[in-house]
Amino acid sequence: MNIVSDPKAIPQSTLLSPEANQAAALAASTGVLSVDLDAIVANWRKLEKTAVPAECAGVVKANAYGCTEPVARALAAAGCKTFFVATLDEAAAVRAALPSATIYTLDGFFQNSGEAYARIDCRPVIGDLNELAEWDVFCRRTGWSGGAAIHIDTGMNRLGLTTTEAQGIIPRINAGDHGITLVMSHLVSAEQLNSPINARQLTTFREIASLFSGVPASLSNSSGIFLGAQFQFDMVRPGAALYGVNPTPEADNPMQPVVELKARIVQFRNIERGETVGYGGTWTARRPTRLAIVSAGYADGYFRAASASDGTRGAEVIVAGKRCPVAGRISMDLMAVDVTDLPPNAARRGHMVTLLGEGITVDELAHHFGTIGYEVLTSLGSRYARVYKGGAATGAAEPPVASA
Repeated sequence: MNIVSDPKAIPQSTLLSPEANQAAALAASTGVLSVDLDAIVANWRKLEKTAVPAECAGVVKANAYGCTEPVARALAAAGCKTFFVATLDEAAAVRAALPSATIYTLDGFFQNSGEAYARIDCRPVIGDLNELAEWDVFCRRTGWSGGAAIHIDTGMNRLGLTTTEAQGIIPRINAGDHGITLVMSHLVSAEQLNSPINARQLTTFREIASLFSGVPASLSNSSGIFLGAQFQFDMVRPGAALYGVNPTPEADNPMQPVVELKARIVQFRNIERGETVGYGGTWTARRPTRLAIVSAGYADGYFRAASASDGTRGAEVIVAGKRCPVAGRISMDLMAVDVTDLPPNAARRGHMVTLLGEGITVDELAHHFGTIGYEVLTSLGSRYARVYKGGAATGAAEPPVASA
């Protein structure tokens, strides 16, 4: 990382070392998102062991829930060979980091996208007969033989060929030289162990996948891995579980936490009993109150739904090792935290507070946000400096970027 945009424009005597640059970037940042690459690898290995003998891929779409390239490199170093992304841009980022990995793009193939797929050696996941026809035309015209997956809809009613459409292309599979390298589907309710739709989807997928002779099959996402060996087929595709989201919400989380999020205290305020805090004046102090104003808000992915009011307790953050409640509404860039119960001088302006980590889990935060852990991690804003711990990127840091 280098915070100097044009070294030639500045005297060499003023240039900082990489270590000093990193320290300067972190010191200037109002928030820091830390990613534990060793924990991601440990989670992948646990999932891989659970799914043996199936191959364990890695889903790194949505910027790998915030950090594509370091995560992809760490997973590849641990033995992960196949990666799934949503878009060609994401595929290009993974390809730049991993020249020899197998990469599938979930959002499909478009008529004029063939050259882009070929250029980065990426495989489309095809879920529509029109896509399949367009892919066929491109392959015949160019001789490209990079492969593709076929997605079959077994109940999600989102993407995928119907089972009737899938049966219709079986003669093509039996004819050989079809270029299909994977047949897959996606579970609707894998996190619900007793959902009857799991069994229905399994039966449907097993029947149709058996017709794709010699083609590997994949059904399970993170939660599906824990439904049992019959759901695992030849490949499993964990995503959120890699990043610490609980894939078994009806039981304790088997995954290690991965992400820690901190934001800086920018000011303290003392208010009297009866005064209100934040937009709308929805939170009223019931005693003389000391507030820490923290530099994170909904523009940073800390949802407004975590606000507190006179009738509703909001989320908590960790200040000087102690849980402290949010006071009032979360603003775009700021939040107020009630630190009245902290010892004097336990926290000072400029200190960091923990929004995620130190016992505050992704799933706890998701509960306060009224959503799921997936959305929490994919919403973490672009203004945080990102620090990667462990793996090949020990000590690496990135300044805030323009877009997530």
